[in-house]
Amino acid sequence: MALPLVVGVDGSDGSLQAVDWAAAEAARHDVPLRVVYASLWERYESGIPGVGEERPSERVLAEHIVASAADRAARRAPDVKVTTDILPEDAVDALLHEGNNASLVVTGSRGRGELKGLLLGSVGLAVAGRAHCPVIVVRGDKAGLAGTHERILLGVGDPETGGAAARFAFREAAVRGCTLDVVRTWRRPMTAEEPAREAESQASALLDAQLREPMAEYPDVRVRTVTVEGPAHRILANRSAAADLVVLGARRRSGHRGLQLGRVVHALLHQADCPVAVVPQAV
Repeated sequence: MALPLVVGVDGSDGSLQAVDWAAAEAARHDVPLRVVYASLWERYESGIPGVGEERPSERVLAEHIVASAADRAARRAPDVKVTTDILPEDAVDALLHEGNNASLVVTGSRGRGELKGLLLGSVGLAVAGRAHCPVIVVRGDKAGLAGTHERILLGVGDPETGGAAARFAFREAAVRGCTLDVVRTWRRPMTAEEPAREAESQASALLDAQLREPMAEYPDVRVRTVTVEGPAHRILANRSAAADLVVLGARRRSGHRGLQLGRVVHALLHQADCPVAVVPQAV
């Protein structure tokens, strides 16, 4: 049985966008969709005597949120099997646990109760930085969210982080029938002893090496590759305006519980004009 796609909801506008995106993604890949609401309220309220049979207001709110999200997903993707769950856990811990048995975890860019000035909510950042399955943070402008560009953007980084991300990007491009734009950036050497053309040549060689296997596996995917001089986070953020999804790799070191996000991934999660996929690579 195919692993489900998990989407975290909390009733915020960001989570509703995440539900829409997740439903369409589940339909594309023909997998079930699992809608999850997580909060510690139940743990705290379990010791407080209730009045008659009246249910705690937070429980009623949680049931309303997941029911509304499930209905929204069913209307957007009627052929997708949708299930729901309400978990008495911290939202980050719940989604990380759910990710152990999921093909993908999807979150909004900012949750209920988080400051509007934040570029990315704490839950999305923490899940993207620690999950052991691919995570999509749904953000961006109207065109990027709607998927009208028909382009996937893959940023090729270090070899230790790129294999899983490249395969993920090719699979997405294949199922969508769209073009895959692959970018590797390089920086001009600080000294004249190493000509700039050598740095560009090294970038091209690394790009070719990372794409060799996925290109053989997905020969029908249209691929455009480019090496660009400049800071990767700025170049990819600019190019995200013409993409439906940015795909980036991230390291996952065993036993490390903190955020495991490089500078480029961190920047794109805050600045991209379309959803961002963070694909972990165990090292």
